[in-house]
Amino acid sequence: MSLIREFIESGVLELYVMGAASPEEILEVEKMAAAHPQVKQEIEQISLALEQYAQSQAVKPRATVKAMLLATIDYLERMKKGELPSSPPILTPQTRIRDFEQWVSSEEAVQPDDADDIYARIIGYTPVASTAIVWVKDKTEQEVHHDEYERFLILEGSCQITAGSEKHMLAAGDYFPIPLHTPHQLHVTSQGPCKAILQRLSIDNI
Repeated sequence: MSLIREFIESGVLELYVMGAASPEEILEVEKMAAAHPQVKQEIEQISLALEQYAQSQAVKPRATVKAMLLATIDYLERMKKGELPSSPPILTPQTRIRDFEQWVSSEEAVQPDDADDIYARIIGYTPVASTAIVWVKDKTEQEVHHDEYERFLILEGSCQITAGSEKHMLAAGDYFPIPLHTPHQLHVTSQGPCKAILQRLSIDNI
């Protein structure tokens, strides 16, 4: 076996590509790559193989997670610009749409024309509850919550929420709490988006 082939098969190139090589190994690899095209080509092939593997294993975030992440970033930016924090009421079976009038009627509480299938705008955050206005055009992906309660108050449109094996038809004004540890999914049944108050409450603070 040639010295170059032995160097290639030593495993040091994989360590180099993954950023796990020692400073001495880095210098040796870069020296060998500069002097031997075979070594440089092997590094490129290892890099490509690792990139392809990473892409094949990548997990696309759920649309709901993406929407809430973007809403959180937007909320923090609004706070930086001087928006004062607010504390929307906790959703209960007695809650009415008018209880959220000051947030729902705000000029900023609108869905952009180019919004994704799920769009959210956070209107309040405390250690107890995170509250947002959400718009869903079609459906949400199935999810389960083990460490927080999720509650909905439908504002506009209609939807079907499947929680476990049960299906619930909801329209404007309806309240629905999601049971813990229960797979659930929302399907829009109205022609336009279903607009709702979404509230998540920490089980440690209830």
